[in-house]
Amino acid sequence: MSERLGNLVHAALLLLVAAAIAFLSTRYAVVADWSRERSASLGEASVAMLQSLDAPVEVISYARRQGGLRKVVADFVDRYRRVKPDLSLRFVDPDEDPGAMRAAGVNVDGEMEIRYKDRRERLKVLGEAEFSSTLLRLSRARERIVAFLEGEGERQPLGKANADLGQFVGALAERGLRAVPLPLANVGKVPENTDLVVIADPQVAVPDAVAAELVDYLDRGGALLWLAEPDEAAGLDGLAAALGLRLLPGTLVDGSGQALGLGDPSFVALTAYPPHAITRDFALTTLFPQPVALARLSQSRWDAQPILRSSEKSWNETGTIPKAGEAGDTIRQDADAGEIPGPLDLGFALTRVSPRPDRREQRAVVIGDGDFLSNSFLGNGGNREFGQRVFDWLLGDDAQIAIADRVAADRTLDFTQAQLSALGLVFLIGLPLLLAGCGTWIAWRRRRGGAPDARR
Repeated sequence: MSERLGNLVHAALLLLVAAAIAFLSTRYAVVADWSRERSASLGEASVAMLQSLDAPVEVISYARRQGGLRKVVADFVDRYRRVKPDLSLRFVDPDEDPGAMRAAGVNVDGEMEIRYKDRRERLKVLGEAEFSSTLLRLSRARERIVAFLEGEGERQPLGKANADLGQFVGALAERGLRAVPLPLANVGKVPENTDLVVIADPQVAVPDAVAAELVDYLDRGGALLWLAEPDEAAGLDGLAAALGLRLLPGTLVDGSGQALGLGDPSFVALTAYPPHAITRDFALTTLFPQPVALARLSQSRWDAQPILRSSEKSWNETGTIPKAGEAGDTIRQDADAGEIPGPLDLGFALTRVSPRPDRREQRAVVIGDGDFLSNSFLGNGGNREFGQRVFDWLLGDDAQIAIADRVAADRTLDFTQAQLSALGLVFLIGLPLLLAGCGTWIAWRRRRGGAPDARR
C-alpha cells in the first residue's frame, strides 16, 4: 500500500512540475540559437544599433495572405523584436488595400516600409545587412544638407516637370536628407554645413566665378555629384580637369539594348556593373537615356573607379541619331569622326585622401546622365535604387555599419578549375557517350538475335 501511495505522490509531483513549467512558459520566454555560426540571431553590430534607438519602430509589410511570405517576414522581424520590444510589424494585403501601396510608393509584393520618428524608407531585400542599414540611416542624429546648384537652368530638385528630380528628392527627404538650392552666383560660396553639392545638367554657360568656387569647394574636401549630359554647357571644363575626367564628344549609343526590347540605341540599359561599394550585390537593370561617355585623364590626384560601363556594341556617336522606326535608321561607328568603340564608361566614383582634418576620405561621383533620376525615368528598373546607393556612398553611409548576412558554411560548394573541368567532361561528354554506347550495343544485340517469332 505504501508503494502505491508513493507512486501516486510521485506522479502528482510530476504533474505539478509540468504545470508549473507550462505556466512559467507563458510568462517568460527562453530563446537559444543552436544554429551553426549563430546565423539565426542578430549580430553584435545590429544589437548595438537597436539599443541606440530611442523611439518605436514600425514595419509595414505589403504581402498577400496567400503563400508563406508573411511567415518568413514575421520570423525575420522577430529577431529584431526580441532586442527591441517596441518594434511593431503590420501586414497590408496589396489586393485588399491597393491605395495604401500607391501612397507608400510600393509596387512589389513583399516590399516593406520601415518608419522611425518622422522618417521612412522602403526595403525590397529581406536580410540583416539591408534591414539594419536601413534602420541606421533612419536614425541619423541630424539631417544631411544636399545643395543643388541653381541659376544656370539645372534640373529642379523639387520640380514636378518631366526633367526635374522632384520624385527622387522627395524619397531622399524621407530618409533624412534635406535638399536646398545653391545659387552660387549670388551667395558666392558653398556654405560650410553642406554635406553634398549636386550639379544637375546646367543649360547655360556656368559663370567663371561659379566654376572657380566649385573647384575650390573640391579643394576644401567637399563631396560632389555631377550629373552630366552630352554637349554639356560650357564653363565646367576646369571642374572636369580637377576631377581628372573628360567628357567624350557625342552621345553614347549601345546596340545591346535590342535584346531588352529597346528600339533606340541612345537609350542605354545596363544589367551588369563594375565591382565597387556602390554596385555591390546590385542586380537590377538601369536605364540611361542618351548619356555621355566619360574618360579618365592620365594625370589625376583622384582614384577613379568605373561604376557604369556600356557593352562592346557601344560607341560615342557624334552624328545625328535617327529616331526608332525612321527609314535608314542604321548607324555605325565612324573612327574617322573620332568615335571610340566600347566598352565605354559613363559613371565614375572618385576618392582621395581628404584635405579636411575631420574626414579620412573625400568622395565624388560623375555620371554621364541626369535623366535616369528625373521624374520621367525614375521608375524604370533599378534607377531609384541605384541613385540612392550613389547618395549613400557619397555621404559615407556605407562605412557606418558592417553587417554581413551569415549563412551556413556548407551551403556553398567550392571547386577548383580542374575539378569543374573534370565534372564538365564527365557530365557533358562522358555520360552522353556512355548512354549512346549502351543504346548502340542494345540495338546490335537485338539485331543479332533476330526478330521474335510471332507464333510463340
